[in-house]
Amino acid sequence: MQNGFYTVAGAMVTQFNRLDQISNNLANLNTNGYKEQNLVIGDFMRIYQQKRDDLPLQNQTKEAAKFLNRSINRVPHIVNEYNDFSMGPMKATGNPLDLALGEKDLFFAVETPAGVRLTRDGAFKLDEQGRVVTKEGYPVLSSGYFKSRQPIYVPAEAVNLKIDASGRIEYMDQTALDTPVYVDRLMVVRVEDPESLKNEGGNLFTTEGGLKESELTIVTQTSAVRQGMIEKSNVNPVRQMTELIETNRLVEMYQKAMNAQMDDLNSDAINKLASVRA
Repeated sequence: MQNGFYTVAGAMVTQFNRLDQISNNLANLNTNGYKEQNLVIGDFMRIYQQKRDDLPLQNQTKEAAKFLNRSINRVPHIVNEYNDFSMGPMKATGNPLDLALGEKDLFFAVETPAGVRLTRDGAFKLDEQGRVVTKEGYPVLSSGYFKSRQPIYVPAEAVNLKIDASGRIEYMDQTALDTPVYVDRLMVVRVEDPESLKNEGGNLFTTEGGLKESELTIVTQTSAVRQGMIEKSNVNPVRQMTELIETNRLVEMYQKAMNAQMDDLNSDAINKLASVRA
């Protein structure tokens, strides 16, 4: 089999993965707080050249050549996956439990069955128990959660719920409407390197080894919380559709190249080998 077939097959697999990533972005075009996912594609030769100096081997030697497969040296590979954490547009909703964050490196913390996770989706609500939860039912954490281990509860009699820019939650008591009652303070977490976060589905983020209490930088002095606002997805639909068209064309091109390798060249070889000359 021709070495070119391996190169084309590997390139097509890479483009299929790129199609999955683009489709996921487009599917989440209207998902609150969603961050666009992107891929970095490079070829094996470039990866080898970047890592070659880390190996205790000299270039152009037999030992170094063991790490370089010339038949796939130009196959495109996915080098890295990352999220674009730029701010999405803000939309006013008027809902007192809809919250947005005005800085791209800030996140809300929620408790899931797998542990604490971070999210930018601030479309919260109250459950039957009066807890502030996400639309999936995950409790939203307070700044003192790791001491009290209690979620945020809002009493049934609460009216005129107010959440200020620092995340402080208050309401007016129906018996004394001029006296605000303190409820709790939202846990707002700052991540110095948001690109180190990993997607976990459901618009949640974690780290490679899982979020640990000691690693969370809880911000108590902030003015970034926006009540009655929702951050929308930061996906650029025009760019994503352009990339979708480009990827589909690349897949078609690789398909034609595979057909040329498998059909035209092999057929030509068989015909020549089968011919009998006097």
